Amino acid sequence: MLRTRISPGHPAGLPLTFHSVVILIALIAGCSKSGTDPSNNPAAPPPLPVTVLAVEPTRTPIIVEVIAQTEGAKETEVRARVGGILIKRLYQEGEPVKAGQPLFQIDQIPYQIALAQARANRAEAKARVDQAAREAARLKGLLDKQSISRKEYDDATSTSALSQAILQATEANMRQAELNLSYTTVTAPVSGLSGRAVKSEGSLIVTSDSLLTSIHQSDPMWVRFSLSESDMARVPGGRLTQKAVTGVQLVLPNGAAYSKPGRLNFLATSIDPNLGTQQFRAEFENPEGALLPGQFVRARILAGERDSVFLVPQAAVVQNEQGRLVFVADAENKVTPRPVQTGEWQGKDWVILSGLNAGDRVIIDNLMKLRPGAMVAPHPPQTAPTATLGDKAAPAAINSPTTVSVRQG
Repeated sequence: MLRTRISPGHPAGLPLTFHSVVILIALIAGCSKSGTDPSNNPAAPPPLPVTVLAVEPTRTPIIVEVIAQTEGAKETEVRARVGGILIKRLYQEGEPVKAGQPLFQIDQIPYQIALAQARANRAEAKARVDQAAREAARLKGLLDKQSISRKEYDDATSTSALSQAILQATEANMRQAELNLSYTTVTAPVSGLSGRAVKSEGSLIVTSDSLLTSIHQSDPMWVRFSLSESDMARVPGGRLTQKAVTGVQLVLPNGAAYSKPGRLNFLATSIDPNLGTQQFRAEFENPEGALLPGQFVRARILAGERDSVFLVPQAAVVQNEQGRLVFVADAENKVTPRPVQTGEWQGKDWVILSGLNAGDRVIIDNLMKLRPGAMVAPHPPQTAPTATLGDKAAPAAINSPTTVSVRQG
């Protein structure tokens, strides 16, 4: 027979085994509740540390930058005025030359012979003129004495006039022969940089194909460029005029700014129908020859100033399918995307025309980790964290913004 032992303090008539099971269940439930670790609950991530720039309205110059190409202010073709065999080139190709400097020598012998013949003809004509003049003077005396007829005197006078005309013609031929002889030495019509010689020594020069070389006047230097409709849209009024352009600057191919300022000396009065652009030309002093004809450079057109605009680092401006935007930390340190209208670049900054207000805190780093509405821990640029491993304060870097950013990523 099974006996039930009743312990003091337990309800009477309750089996011990059943009571133990109830206590065990209660203990297990209590232990389960008391053993819950709060640290196992997921916590909200700490705010992302970001650098913010408080923007204020400012005044900036209106700059339109386009690709341009240099050209000599005078690009002169050097041509031979007379034909013949090219004897010698008298200059170094590509070197600067002065106006009047000999460049080529054409065979002079045929022209020396022609000049000698012209001089002989002139001398003969001069002798005939003198003889005719003496004969007319002699007949004039006889006519006064009525020793000859009037017709004889008139014939002598006509002969003298004809001789004088022949003399003038021979003098003109002699002058032409002298010029032709001088043209055999081809000189530079202007000063500038000489080009490659088109003809070599021994070539036959004919007047129908007389190009020998070219000279580019490099001081001043001209710079040609064109502006499209989109470039014009960045200028107040949508059009550039001589009065609106306050100056032109050059950026050389190596990125350095050219030291001499330029001025606009030509703008087209119509739009190219094929390209939809307007042509411009600026002039720059080039005394040291730093600019060469044919170089591709960048021209910066200064077209006044803009008021109440903002400067934002280029890295802070994001491009998406709707346009450009920046991220702003609001009063609650939450991320707010802000669409903006941009102008041109000024150095490393974008010129923001609209979309920002004075005092807005624009986020300039960690842009890939930002989410609209997310909490951030903003700090100005000058207080960015600088702790690095190896410093005495390195153990505290576990809780630094940089470490938290890495963990979030």
